[in-house]
Amino acid sequence: MIFGRNRNVKIETVTLPEELQDDRDREPGGSSPSGPFDVSERPGLDGYIDFGSLRVPVVKDLKVRLDVEESTKRIIGATLTLDQSSLQAQAFAAPRSGGIWDEIRAEIVQSVSATENAQVGERQGPFGTEVLARIPAAMPDGSPGWRVARFVGVDGPRWFLRGVIGGEAAFKEESAGPIDEVFSRLVVQRGDDPHPPRELLPLTPPENLRPVRRAQPDAAGRPAPAQRPPERGPEITEVR
Repeated sequence: MIFGRNRNVKIETVTLPEELQDDRDREPGGSSPSGPFDVSERPGLDGYIDFGSLRVPVVKDLKVRLDVEESTKRIIGATLTLDQSSLQAQAFAAPRSGGIWDEIRAEIVQSVSATENAQVGERQGPFGTEVLARIPAAMPDGSPGWRVARFVGVDGPRWFLRGVIGGEAAFKEESAGPIDEVFSRLVVQRGDDPHPPRELLPLTPPENLRPVRRAQPDAAGRPAPAQRPPERGPEITEVR
């Protein structure tokens, strides 16, 4: 599915590890790096959360959700939300001989074009050629509308990183900067294990992320005493 809305998801919220608590107030902006990067270019973890094949920068107000395939319990992507925009990032293996974004881009265009009344086309963006897709969808009030997404891709050394950008950053140019910068700061760690081209590179939750459990009411049904609210951190989301 190019556009998918997952229902009946289970979400577990976890806090950032202590060593990253001081980094959470970093804001996007300033000098923008020309990434995404290979781990050989950004070997350190300072200011990053390590999800295995993908390292995500710690940015003020950025929410991170790991999408888990229900049937296999495998993490299949990281969805990053900032303000009114979202970015789903997935890293894939690629051949030594060259990149695969041109092929994948053509397949996305073909897939979206097969949807009735959909609009799709290529354009130049901050990461090169990207795909802009608009698919008819019902608005919350039932009126007809559109679901809009930008598909961006970057070829790296034996890896390919795809981003699907939704929300305001997909259709408002003035809103795209912050989430575009988050994508540009992602770091891919392919590893040395053999993977066929286009295979999803494994994502793993950091061991030092701590689950946050809601306090249970006492035996009389009274709510538990108020506690300091936890910092919002990555979410582990089970998708169906």
